[in-house]
Amino acid sequence: MPYNWIQPPSDEDGELHLWPHQSLNPEGYVRFIGVTAALITVPLLPLMGSAVFWGLIPFLLLALFGMKYALDQNRRNAQVLEILHLGPQEAALTRRDGRGQEQSWRCNRHWTQVELHADKGPVPNYVTLRGAGREVEIGAFLSEAERKALYDDLSRVLRQTTSTQTAPKENPGL
Repeated sequence: MPYNWIQPPSDEDGELHLWPHQSLNPEGYVRFIGVTAALITVPLLPLMGSAVFWGLIPFLLLALFGMKYALDQNRRNAQVLEILHLGPQEAALTRRDGRGQEQSWRCNRHWTQVELHADKGPVPNYVTLRGAGREVEIGAFLSEAERKALYDDLSRVLRQTTSTQTAPKENPGL
């Protein structure tokens, strides 16, 4: 799953990292560009040494570099990282996008609510965190099943935190 508890959640601390799935790894990227370049040159082989060959080369190179630019731009835009930090008193969500812009949200951990919007969001099973007068999305780039699992995970962690914070302490003297 493209999310992982870096620090397992507890009453004192917890840190969750979420990121979009990257289906094209660096080796696949190099392989794709190389195979595309090789396949572009195959039709040029009979034209080697002619004026038509030199007339086609700039357009084929433009197509190859256009493909590389599009893949690089896609990779840059997909470099999203969401970090949910659960401290003893505070929950904080930080989102960094591919352009280096950062957005943050903070709330008292006790009042943080996780909500699942099955049909009322931009994607099915839209997960949000609510608190401090704001509602923020978390994990919108995950698949539908992953968002359901994230909701269950966050609900369990936040419910567990709330119940341990509000549970009365035992008094051994009574």
